[in-house]
Amino acid sequence: MTRNVVALTPRIPDARGVLAGLYAGGPDLRVSSSGEGAVMHLHTHDGRWVATVEVPMLLQVPGEVRRLLGTGAEADTPVWWTEVRATAAVSEAGRLAGSMAGRLTSLLGGSTWPTEAAHTDVVVLPSTEDGAPGPNPLGVDVLTQRAAVVLQDRPVIAATTWLTDLLQSTTSTGRELQIVTPFTSRLTLPTRTLLTNLPARWVVHDTEGGYYDGLSGAVLHWHEGRFAPATAPEGHAPIADAFQAHPSTTGEQQLHLSIRTSHPATDGLLLGGALEAAWRTLTGAPPAGWATAEPVNLPWSPRQLTELARARARKGAPTWLIAVGSADRPAIATCRIVHTPAGIEEHITLASGHTADQPPPLDVLPELAETLATRHNLTSMLTHLRPARADLTTPPHHEPPPVPLSFTLGPDAIRTIGRAHAEAIHQPRPTRLGPAARPALHYALGDGIDPTAWRHLQRLNQHLTGERT
Repeated sequence: MTRNVVALTPRIPDARGVLAGLYAGGPDLRVSSSGEGAVMHLHTHDGRWVATVEVPMLLQVPGEVRRLLGTGAEADTPVWWTEVRATAAVSEAGRLAGSMAGRLTSLLGGSTWPTEAAHTDVVVLPSTEDGAPGPNPLGVDVLTQRAAVVLQDRPVIAATTWLTDLLQSTTSTGRELQIVTPFTSRLTLPTRTLLTNLPARWVVHDTEGGYYDGLSGAVLHWHEGRFAPATAPEGHAPIADAFQAHPSTTGEQQLHLSIRTSHPATDGLLLGGALEAAWRTLTGAPPAGWATAEPVNLPWSPRQLTELARARARKGAPTWLIAVGSADRPAIATCRIVHTPAGIEEHITLASGHTADQPPPLDVLPELAETLATRHNLTSMLTHLRPARADLTTPPHHEPPPVPLSFTLGPDAIRTIGRAHAEAIHQPRPTRLGPAARPALHYALGDGIDPTAWRHLQRLNQHLTGERT
């Protein structure tokens, strides 16, 4: 497995500290960069990738260290996070990562994760080994014509700058990114979102020595340069036993909101208002922080994220960001901001975690829908409820599917569809929200438990789009 080591220091690693870390492998390592300079790659003199070092990041959001590294990793914020990732394909590369992190903490104080990885020895890398890979521009463990394979051994697989950059680089070459983890790893919501929307696969190594897809459960095998579903004699892909046997999450639930807004592209536009309004309604507080990758390092600021989105829009690029909440009221969201002929659109996915002692506040959803429709240019909102981990991570085993709760159409969407048509359905019957002249329509679909709500959603979709049942 790829060895990840994180240095958590109270002071920023300056040039002296970074240089000391880089010289942990001697003076012959070569350095390249990606991600607009946010990621450094270390190579041997013959071009083999050895390790990746992300530029030190100042974490100002409490709880991020524990969320991503587990209960054994604690650090007071603000803290500087420097991550070193070493390849499994070169022997001693893992010890090199530990030495780089250990040298930083010996100079600056702080701690490392894992604790036992840190040391300050000079690590001599072997010469080219039999079977060792040649130059690897993508910085992955195994590269074939069809896949870029990354081996990860950590409790939570986060959407780091390195991973998001790797996804883009891999996709541009026509390959599929495949992340291989042990069965003890989990995905954050941003990572799951990326793997679902791009050519990528989560490959889980189970206790029996086999492999399966962590999201679908399909048994996998290595075939023609990538992990692919195995086919049973009956012609279907079998489901791994490890995926179907899962621990109970009794009383734990996740409330999911998919929100779309559309704003006129004006100079005074301030983005993030819809996300903050939803967050306050569900948790009683605004988001704790935001960033374009994990760990989330910046305090919540609609002004700053608007400036970033505006700068990226000038380059013709969309903006993708992550927001997190406080540790005592878990919530996490992704937001994609795009410039369209109609204006500026926000595509928000927000999830909040709940235990039996803190059930989801389902009664506030109509109120939230009205707030978004009247104050934040709501286009639509779809809400679901599912039994799942309250910490909002995705484990590599089966979880019950979500069940729809409600769907809301904003005033402009209703005008496009036609108000009379949008209201001409009796099951589910809509409720008008907001001013009578420009109402939103809120359709209650179910209680989040009865799966017949899916039929109500299908019937509503067919009615609104004019499809024949």
